Amino acid sequence: MEKKALFPRKKTRAVKVGNLILGDGQPVRVQSMTKVPTRNVTATIRQIKRLTDAGCEVVRVACPTEADVRALGKIKARIALPLVADIHFNYRFALMAIDEGVDKLRLNPGNIGSENRVAEVVEKAKRHHIPIRIGVNAGSLEKDLMEKYGRTAKALVESARRHIAILEKLDFRDIVISLKATDVPAMIQAYRLASAQFDYPLHLGVTEAGTLVRGSVYNAIGIGTLLQEGIGDTVRVSLTADPVEEVKTAKMILEALDLRSGVRVISCPTCGRAEIDAAKLAQEVEARALKLEGPLTIAVMGCVVNGPGEAQGSDFAITGGKKKGILYVNGKQERVVDEKKLVDELFKEILKRGGRRVNS
Repeated sequence: MEKKALFPRKKTRAVKVGNLILGDGQPVRVQSMTKVPTRNVTATIRQIKRLTDAGCEVVRVACPTEADVRALGKIKARIALPLVADIHFNYRFALMAIDEGVDKLRLNPGNIGSENRVAEVVEKAKRHHIPIRIGVNAGSLEKDLMEKYGRTAKALVESARRHIAILEKLDFRDIVISLKATDVPAMIQAYRLASAQFDYPLHLGVTEAGTLVRGSVYNAIGIGTLLQEGIGDTVRVSLTADPVEEVKTAKMILEALDLRSGVRVISCPTCGRAEIDAAKLAQEVEARALKLEGPLTIAVMGCVVNGPGEAQGSDFAITGGKKKGILYVNGKQERVVDEKKLVDELFKEILKRGGRRVNS
């Protein structure tokens, strides 16, 4: 469920991707990318289904070989999400991907060959109503731009402008733009510049951000800063980790900014007052909460100092005692429960009182 944003979002052009619309004031969409060879159809579908269950809304797959491209139709037939083909350098793969039924191409038109080849891809994309995401990356900028600007925000925007100009010359405007960098301040500035100069939807992300903790922090700062400024229509949190973690982190960023209402788990950091393993309880509650639909707030507190107060502001809560805990419903104490049964009893109450389980 969407909540009213604290900051007005910049109005961008509507671009349809499968059954979703990016931009034009639509909800900020969560994307991820599979991390197995696309030609391994079974493994790819399995990963996409896990991403779907986690709340992913658009999925991208890498297509470095013809075998990967040939697998797209089989994958598309067995998934519910819009499917994006990631193409580099080979215009034939882009043409084949459209034939396989993908919903979007991620390619840079300046990197797939002659004008005639670009025109062939664009004309086919037009006929099939397939949008193109231009993905500029600080690690692969054009040599002349690097020499003129260095690896800067201005270089990223100028690179994007070149690719956009190629498509606009061919009267193609179903375009999404990303300008990713590992340097968070440069990434933020690049998107600010792009937002001021283009009206195309922007796909936000910090590229090569790192492992789970570091990458989540870098992405939260970069993506979160821009979303607070009303910039961004879709996000991918790039992590050297299970792609499900990318989706979880993206959703948490959106929830933190009131751009989306999900299942929020509040938990205390624990301290010497705790007489219950609050950290273990919080991890178990958060894992099981992924199977629920929001809006819902669950608090997991280790002691009676802040526990009752947080419980009063939550839909459901558990607070710790010595080997026991108190279960709260709608801010009111429900009953005392043994520590070993606390999480099970919590979720029994949630489901009994209207918490909804998503497909597992």
